[in-house]
Order: sequence, then structure tokens, then C-alpha cells
Amino acid sequence: MRTPTWLSATLAATIGFAAILSPTAQAVQLSDGRVYFERPPSLVDSGTTRNRVSAYNPTYYFTLEVPQDAGEPLGRIEIAQQNASNFVRRVEFEPEDSRAFVGTRGDRGEALTLGNVTADEENQTVSITFDPPVPPGTVVTLGLKVERNPRSEGVYLFGVTAFPSGEAAYGQFLGYGRFNFYEAGGSLPFSWR
Repeated sequence: MRTPTWLSATLAATIGFAAILSPTAQAVQLSDGRVYFERPPSLVDSGTTRNRVSAYNPTYYFTLEVPQDAGEPLGRIEIAQQNASNFVRRVEFEPEDSRAFVGTRGDRGEALTLGNVTADEENQTVSITFDPPVPPGTVVTLGLKVERNPRSEGVYLFGVTAFPSGEAAYGQFLGYGRFNFYEAGGSLPFSWR
């Protein structure tokens, strides 16, 4: 048995399970079988193709970097809209039109194949499975199609959680993608002079 790293020791103390390192995958695996990233991906960018309220058919982009020392490939992402209880703030995702590719919006690489993509309207969450999983050392961008932008201007947050591949994968929250939506004809909050 290998000596636990500081991460696995912290997880074991916090969750109350004995953590061990899998000798083949080098990811953190708890005694109940749940698998964590050794080092989770990072949310490095987010943006939209249209930032006006009620604009139809925008794409929301989320770029993640899966570090070389992640220990496990990226299997799934969940994106959850925050504060979507009000009808005018709610975004209607079109999961069947989701796309992913290696690289960033400005430097697109090969297209990635997606597996199961679902939207939970009650919780305003989209779940995207990569098939095959995204290997460590990869920058990946996900493009989510939306029927239309929210009907109310303001700042909108979309929480991003990453899961390693496998059945017993534990999700790790990466942060929020932040989107600003404006009224048509309204002024932007800053000026380029």
C-alpha cells in the first residue's frame, strides 16, 4: 500500500473514509469505491455568442483544462444555472445540439464525441458525458446551445462541476461561468474611449 498524499489524507479526514491511491490510475480512490481527480480540471474561460436579452439560438462556451497530473480522464461535466427560479431569468438548454472540441474558441482543434447529454429543467442543470473520456493534458471547450437568452438583463452564473470517468466518480466543483446580458439598445457597463 502506498503512502497517501496530502490530498488523499485530507479527503479521508473530511469524509471519514480510508483513502488509498490506485496504483494503476494514480487517482484518489476512497474505500467505498468513489474516485476523485488527483488534481481537478480548471475552468479557464466562458462566454456566449450573443449577450442581448431574449436573443435566439446563442451558444454558451465553457473551456476547461484537464491537467497532465489529473490522475483520471474527464468523464462528465455538469453545468447548473444559479438563481433560475424566476421565469424571466431561466435559460432553456437544447442538449441535443451540444458540441465539444479540443482547444479554445479562438484555436479550435478536433471535434470530440459526446455520449449522453441531458437537461434537468427542474434543477436547471445540463449533464454532458464525453465518449471517450477526455485524457489528462487536454484543453477542451464545450458549446451548449440555448433556445434563447434570459428575458431579464443582469449577471448570470453557471456552476461547473467535473467528474472523472467511471461509475463511482465524485464531482468536483470548478467555479462559475459568468455571463452578462444587456437590453437591446442599452449601454454596456464600460466605454472604450
